[in-house]
Amino acid sequence: MPTDTAARRGPYGYLGPEGSFAHAAAQALGAGVELVAHATVAEAVDAVRDGAVGGAVVPLENSVEGSVPATLDELAAPGPPLVIAAETYLPVVFDLLVRPGTTLAAIGAVATHPHAAAQVRRYLLARLPGARVIPVGSTAGGAQAVADGQYDAAVAPPGAGPRYRLDSLAHDIADTPGAVTRFVLLGTPAEPPPPTGNDRTTLVTYLKHNHAGALLEILTEFATRGVNLTRIESRPTKAGLGQYCFSIDCEGHVCDARVGDALAALHRICADVRYLGSYPRRDGQTGQVQDGRADADFGEAAGWLDRIRSTGVG
Repeated sequence: MPTDTAARRGPYGYLGPEGSFAHAAAQALGAGVELVAHATVAEAVDAVRDGAVGGAVVPLENSVEGSVPATLDELAAPGPPLVIAAETYLPVVFDLLVRPGTTLAAIGAVATHPHAAAQVRRYLLARLPGARVIPVGSTAGGAQAVADGQYDAAVAPPGAGPRYRLDSLAHDIADTPGAVTRFVLLGTPAEPPPPTGNDRTTLVTYLKHNHAGALLEILTEFATRGVNLTRIESRPTKAGLGQYCFSIDCEGHVCDARVGDALAALHRICADVRYLGSYPRRDGQTGQVQDGRADADFGEAAGWLDRIRSTGVG
């Protein structure tokens, strides 16, 4: 799946420990590549920037709880640039894991990642109304902590049970079945891979001035070129209250005329545009190019304009 970028060299870091969803995603994105666990998204990203690993596999968004703020903030933060080299989608199933012999009545503290806690909120309220939910860095980290005796139970992937010698008191406890998490492989910038015809491009835009219609100006640059957005959300820049940037996924590749033209237009009107990669789309959906927006249409229009400028005849 990966192409010829710096992230291909390995090893790959991931949000660990072993048995996490990110671990499974890293195995899918880096078959045969050495994997290195990190305690947080920030540590995995820093390892890429420091050159300790060739890439990092981190969660970007979940179909139930939305985007993962830690990942969005790392991609938008100042520092050496990173790009998304590949993506994968992983079904998310949660079990309630305990040390052997533990009963529901004995559970006073449940450890899990905040995203997982939000996805099993109703289950915990119904079955463990008196239990405290303790946020930890990852679901598998919660399972590891239970095995070490720190907590009574963990909401974690089923595979973490055998790995940490825990029993499952309940399987597939998510309030919304069929949840999926999108993971991305981050690496250092390199020449984008060739377009496949079904790609995604990720970027972050920063406003020059906070004024009425500022977001509309950004959206218009995509809309007029027929570039569909698959995700857009605001995140604080941390430079001051009320100052936000926009994290965006759009259909298409930076080498597509319509996408490249939109990014160039954003570069003119925004304080900054951080390009975060173009890569094959893996969600099973196919983006459609509107009439008049294909590369051939852009080429024909450019030739028409050149003729007018050189001869006065269109």
